[in-house]
Amino acid sequence: MFTNFLLLLCLLVYLQFNPQHHNRFPHDPSFSSSYENFQGTPKIAFLFLARHRLPLDFLWDNFFRNADADKFSVHVHSEPGFVLNETTTDSEFFHGRQLNKSVQVVWGEPTMIEAEKLLLEAALHDPANQRFVLLSDSCVPLYDFSYTYSYIMSSPKSFVDSFVDESTGRYDPDMSATIPRSKWRKGSQWVTLVRKHAELVVNDNFVYPIFKKYCKRWKAQRNLPKKILQILELNFLFQKRKLTNCIPDEHYVQTLLTMNEVEYEVERRTLTYTLWDSSPAKDWRQMWHPVTFNQPDAAPHKIKEIKGINHVHYESGHRTEWCRVANVYSSCFLFARKFSQGAALRLLNDGALGFHDPEAALSA
Repeated sequence: MFTNFLLLLCLLVYLQFNPQHHNRFPHDPSFSSSYENFQGTPKIAFLFLARHRLPLDFLWDNFFRNADADKFSVHVHSEPGFVLNETTTDSEFFHGRQLNKSVQVVWGEPTMIEAEKLLLEAALHDPANQRFVLLSDSCVPLYDFSYTYSYIMSSPKSFVDSFVDESTGRYDPDMSATIPRSKWRKGSQWVTLVRKHAELVVNDNFVYPIFKKYCKRWKAQRNLPKKILQILELNFLFQKRKLTNCIPDEHYVQTLLTMNEVEYEVERRTLTYTLWDSSPAKDWRQMWHPVTFNQPDAAPHKIKEIKGINHVHYESGHRTEWCRVANVYSSCFLFARKFSQGAALRLLNDGALGFHDPEAALSA
């Protein structure tokens, strides 16, 4: 009897202090309890992260104008106090679609994750929203709504670019007690989630606080002389001073889903194309941001090239992700960024996206 008691006591202590086995993710039924068996027409929630106005609203207006109203919803996170109405956007699809609650977002800070969580939370209140697409204010759709809807809805999985991050500069060992190194993931911020995974993000109160405390970007001292900045390269900082340079939004969703052991429910790729500047001649600080497509760059042949991409190679992990939908090989990307207003206007005028409204293009 005493031996059994000791065994039980040891088991309880083990479960209490072992983060990999202790259940830290209790199911929160606040959203899903009455929506699990939703039988109506499923919607895609388009979730826009905006700095202020939506500079490409005229292009998205064309996109939504060719859609069934019962198949999509729109939610916008902008700066606190900003309102989308007739004076701030010409597209009726965005009128009043700003969140009532928002935060001031700073690139590379945890506030980006907060904004994403607020967008998902707002969209989850509509039981018809079954897919959730996170977009920036510089994203453009590559296809018409019909194709986009069929593509996303044909897969029961989320689309989340996720891979093992083998670099030593982003993971803080102080997280290891709660987020093991083996669970640390990296990937694109621009995810498309099924409802179950959107709920996991919104209900999470365990992984996010750890990110907020430990996942922080290194802030370069811009007032230092140029020669000094050139010496302070990231690799030197990481190796000699043991600093971490963590960009939260490139790790959070990926790591959270891994911690919840649902990686098998994910297509490990993003639906949003991004071209990164990898030129060694550039200042390293400029390499953190994607290339912006301006009007000369938005030629029809370039859009055709993006649409023609059917696989993505990941040097980390030594794998190639072939893009399939409903077991059929297909284009990898439905959206692309970053596009200027001039580039978006050219896309409309050239009809490169499969939809075109001359009057809307002229008024943009």
